[in-house]
Parts: sequence; structure tokens; C-alpha cells
Amino acid sequence: MSRRNRPSSIQNRHSPALRSELAHAAARLIAEDGMEYGSAKRKAARQLGLPVNFPLPGNAEVEEAVRDYQAIYQEEEQAERLAWLRKAAAALMRRLERFSPWLTGSVLEGTATRHSRIDILLFPDSAKEVEIFLLDHGIPFHHGVPRNDRVEAMLVIDDEALPANLIVLPPREERVNFKGADGRTRPRARVEAVEALLAGEKG
Repeated sequence: MSRRNRPSSIQNRHSPALRSELAHAAARLIAEDGMEYGSAKRKAARQLGLPVNFPLPGNAEVEEAVRDYQAIYQEEEQAERLAWLRKAAAALMRRLERFSPWLTGSVLEGTATRHSRIDILLFPDSAKEVEIFLLDHGIPFHHGVPRNDRVEAMLVIDDEALPANLIVLPPREERVNFKGADGRTRPRARVEAVEALLAGEKG
């Protein structure tokens, strides 16, 4: 249905069909342009001509739409990219074992796009330990902006062959379940679980 012909009643504007259309429009922006979920939903709503108070779909709904989009338009590319990112993540986690690494984010969840980076949680005694390790091993990095006030440091690896964010937290946070903006607990995995995923993909 074109934007011009779309009914303007509040009921139709808030219909499940339109909400699904918005979720899939946002999914395309995420899969093709690498946008963050919140930004993609807001841009998709503007593109569809929706009012600013339109109830946006949750991240879980958009994530499912991303999976649908990737299965239809990017199946082979996405599978290869995901396997490559998981392999790189496992290798990096092995190198960082002393800092209790956990993989999280789209690489673990299986929705990584061509723009995605590896997100690894680390729990050292201090962020300085990780910085010294990276310097000693010749791994280039810079400081990114922490995503919340629980994060001690965000170390962004400057290497196209290793697109990773190292999210450094205090050791006490390792026992805490992290939640996304939508309130869902974010899954995370030890290196053994990541390697098991890779073994399953090969099988």
C-alpha cells in the first residue's frame, strides 16, 4: 500500500500489519546499511510517513525480521560472514582467556550483517591490563565510547581482519545478566560454546 493511499485512522496506523511493515523496513536498513536497531526503527517510521507517536516494534520483532531478510536476500553471504566472524571471535577469545572473555551480540545470536563487529565482554582486574596486553601483542586499538556507566572501557580494535569491540567491565559484573534496551537478557557464550557453534556449522 502506498503512503498516499494508506488510511489515516489511528486504528489503521497502529495495525499489526503496519507494525510488521515497519519492522521489515527497519530490518532492511540494519541488514544493508548496518544501522543500530533504534535508529533503524525511527528512520523506517519516517520513511513510511508514520506519526512520531507511532508505537515502534520491539527489538525481538525487528530481529526476527532481520533473520527473514537475510534468509531471503543474503543467505549465502550472511552465512559466510557469520562463520568468519565467529572463527575470528573464537581465536581472539583464546588469546584473551586470562581476562574471562564472553562473546555477545549479533555474532553470537546469528544476525550479524556485513557491517557487524565482534562484541567481547572482558572482566579483568583493570582495563589497563587489557590495554597493555594489546600493546605487547601489537594489536592496534583506540578507545571507543562506553555503552553505559557499568563499562570501564570500550577498546575498539583497529584491524579490518579483526573487527572487534572489547567491552571491559569489573570482575563483579561477570555474574550479572545483561539486558538490552528492550529488557531482554542478552545471551553470551564462552569460547568453548563458540567453537561448538563453528563445529556444528561445519557438520
